[in-house]
Amino acid sequence: MDHVPDHTTATPGYADTKGAQLKRLRRIEGQVRGLQRMVEEDTYCIDVLTQVSAVTRALQAVSMSLLEEHLRHCVVDAARESDEAGQAKIDEATAAIARLVRS
Repeated sequence: MDHVPDHTTATPGYADTKGAQLKRLRRIEGQVRGLQRMVEEDTYCIDVLTQVSAVTRALQAVSMSLLEEHLRHCVVDAARESDEAGQAKIDEATAAIARLVRS
């Protein structure tokens, strides 16, 4: 049976940068609202696609930042706890990276 990690009590790796992460996500949210306006206003396709690309890059940057924080904090802390806990976090991070690469 696969071990399901308990995320309910752990402090997220991004806890120290939470404010910055939220600021970035709010900016992306504004970009997405801008995309909606562009479509509502029948903006030229290529201009909309250019903005979609910008939003995609912004989300990728957030993803990389969160992944880095996860590796620096969650994975390192688990590895200090035990080999098994460290391996579980590495497996979890590997699966997350695979999802990011496929997206």
